[in-house]
Amino acid sequence: MNLDSGLSNRSVFVTGADGFIGSHLVDRLVKLDADVHVFVRATSSGELNNIRYQTDKISIHRGDLRDKHSVDKALSALEGHADSLIFHLAAQAHVGESWERPYETVDTNINGTLNLLQSVVDLDLEIAKFDTAGTSEEYGNVKEEMLEKHEFEEDGRVLLSERSPVNPTSVYATSKLAADFLTMNYHDAYGLPTVTTRMFNNYGPRQNPRYITGTIITQALERDIVELGNLTPKRDMCYVSDGVRGHLHVALEGTPGEQYVYGYGENISMQEWADTILEVGTEYDYWDAPEIIQDEDRFRPGDSDVEELLVGYEKINEETGWEPEVSWREGIRRTINWYANNPDSWYGRVDWR
Repeated sequence: MNLDSGLSNRSVFVTGADGFIGSHLVDRLVKLDADVHVFVRATSSGELNNIRYQTDKISIHRGDLRDKHSVDKALSALEGHADSLIFHLAAQAHVGESWERPYETVDTNINGTLNLLQSVVDLDLEIAKFDTAGTSEEYGNVKEEMLEKHEFEEDGRVLLSERSPVNPTSVYATSKLAADFLTMNYHDAYGLPTVTTRMFNNYGPRQNPRYITGTIITQALERDIVELGNLTPKRDMCYVSDGVRGHLHVALEGTPGEQYVYGYGENISMQEWADTILEVGTEYDYWDAPEIIQDEDRFRPGDSDVEELLVGYEKINEETGWEPEVSWREGIRRTINWYANNPDSWYGRVDWR
């Protein structure tokens, strides 16, 4: 399906719209001439960070996912629009912070999702698709007793797909898995046209610098050392524009009641990822080969770290034609360029100063 023809003048509702993925999704929807409604956290200042420049092209609804009344009020904007789409991207999405703020993580990610789904039912909205964004962290590590249920590459790497067992190892991952199941519950019980999408590790401009890619880049831009935690885990890194395209393809072409997982289709250790980022930055004269130092205080607690994540995205590719378009080195170059040229957007948010 042509994304242009599928979204022009169509009503679309986005939660988490001012966040990392959400803001890029909003940009794409505006470009495709959709009728964009965004749901953002109500604050005393009412300030928007990432989509402020889009305010004259979107409808802004302020509230809190944990407050059913504000969710009802915002979603009522979709009444009378039978083919509208809902992208649910809002969440407390940092693994480390889910241990520091477990109750807020559970309340936002689980109850917030429940409020959205129940509001669609209560308002009797005739939506075309409800996409809940999950996470690759839901897969966790492979349990010995579940080995036979997994798929493996010839080199022994675990290949994760829609058929793979889940084993969440953090409060964040568990809360997102619960949100996935709630989304499917409402499809089974009420016939809502829901889908769930598990994106593998997204990175790119505007991401909170506490995530691995941003913390490497911001430290390298500011000093001669880069302090990191465990560098042995492997991740499947997917550039943000590819992640956004995945959401759009699933919303327009995915089958209700189904799950879709996607990512770059290759994984890399965090040591190699850090090395590659520093190489690209040196190549483009952003810095001069900073030194990487490991700090045990940055490790995840106990045995909660996920050792390896690698996606098999055949399902979304076969059903919608989606595949990644941005290479790692090109995605890294674009990301470094954004951090280098937008220090006011991240300088007060780092955790290494």
